[in-house]
Amino acid sequence: MTKLTSIESEFATTEEAEAYDAWFRATVEARMASDKPGIPHDEVMARMQAIIDRRKQL
Repeated sequence: MTKLTSIESEFATTEEAEAYDAWFRATVEARMASDKPGIPHDEVMARMQAIIDRRKQL
């Protein structure tokens, strides 16, 4: 188990980084293979702006 510094990675070990990378790649591949319709860019941006605006009010 190789320990990583915070400068090298946000993960404590190479194993954690590799596990996250595998999960992330599988998630992206599954979404790309999905038949579900995508969300239009403008709608995503509006949703994100609403989240940002709510957080600023706290």
